[in-house]
Amino acid sequence: MENFTKNKCFIPYQSRIIKWVLLYFAGMLLLKELELVQFRNYLSKKWVFSERIVGICGLNGAGKTNLLDAIYYLGFSRSYFSGTDAQNVRHGDAGMRLSGNYLLNDESTNITCILRENNRKELLVNNEQYKKMSDHVGKFPCVMIAPDDVDLITGSGESRRKMMDTILSQTNRGYLIQLMAYTKLIQQRNSLLRQAENGSPIDHTLLHILNDQLVQSGEFLHRCRVEFLQQYIPLAGSLYTEIAGQSDGLAMYYDSQLNDSSFAALLTSSLQKDLILQRTTKGIHRDDLRIELNAHPFKPEASQGQRKSLLFALKLAEWEYLREKIGVPPILLLDDVFEKLDEKRMFQLLCRVCSTAYGQVFITDTHADRLKLQLQETGAAFQLIEL
Repeated sequence: MENFTKNKCFIPYQSRIIKWVLLYFAGMLLLKELELVQFRNYLSKKWVFSERIVGICGLNGAGKTNLLDAIYYLGFSRSYFSGTDAQNVRHGDAGMRLSGNYLLNDESTNITCILRENNRKELLVNNEQYKKMSDHVGKFPCVMIAPDDVDLITGSGESRRKMMDTILSQTNRGYLIQLMAYTKLIQQRNSLLRQAENGSPIDHTLLHILNDQLVQSGEFLHRCRVEFLQQYIPLAGSLYTEIAGQSDGLAMYYDSQLNDSSFAALLTSSLQKDLILQRTTKGIHRDDLRIELNAHPFKPEASQGQRKSLLFALKLAEWEYLREKIGVPPILLLDDVFEKLDEKRMFQLLCRVCSTAYGQVFITDTHADRLKLQLQETGAAFQLIEL
């Protein structure tokens, strides 16, 4: 475990050896160059990244978050923040282009994403265009930590389901395929249920077919989530204890209607309710990751410091899980995460993420001097970019 001192990061010798060995066998993913055209506030801009640790400084509105989002976009073919591609185009312009040159296990790779004037999107790797955007998921992994991510702690179950789906979609191709199928089937079933409005009859043969297909996809997704959380929950709990300095009685549980009943039985028993509400009320789309503090709900009990500690623990656990399953350290994107951290926690976090095992890290801050000083104290080589 990394411990805090005033001026040094101390990592036990054996721990450093283990991390270096893991990194050697896992390979490396490095973004060397990034070029943006008409993306958000950038008309045309190019950066060359010379170090593994990159600090990005500038006033609010300078484009720090947009730069990180561009890196995320190249890894996922979508924005971390915006719902539609068109929202990422610079105001007054039509279309955009993002391009990144990477080193993946010492091999040069170019990713280019183009949004045409007609809103048609193209994604190319070494000038070869993907037929399906989903084929790109998980190949160039990255993990974002941003201020709004506190919604993982304070928001609805939808945020935590999205987190699970994002992680599993990158590590399990079958999960991604079944998740897309399940989402489409829920939409089709809900559309069929709405036909019952004003007493109109529905096609029970079609309903039976949709139910069978939902059961197949839903139970597969449930099994994957159970297996994932058996590894993820202990990892996140351990990281929370390390970051917060104590466990605080933290506990996490997988809440799913499929834990105690078959999906087929749930669909049968809820049919009348579904017809009244005109939507599917049972299924894995209602799952949640329940979080408690000393056997009480986390949200009303936790302090701001505990919420921050849990957010970092969940995100770093995501990073650890992806590294193990994919085989390369994901690029870590930290967006203004230090604004509400005390000096001790800020230094502890930097010591961890700047260690060799964490691969490439991009960190934004509004205070260049503060970030420079903190990075210097970690002992890691870094590049500082001011916008």
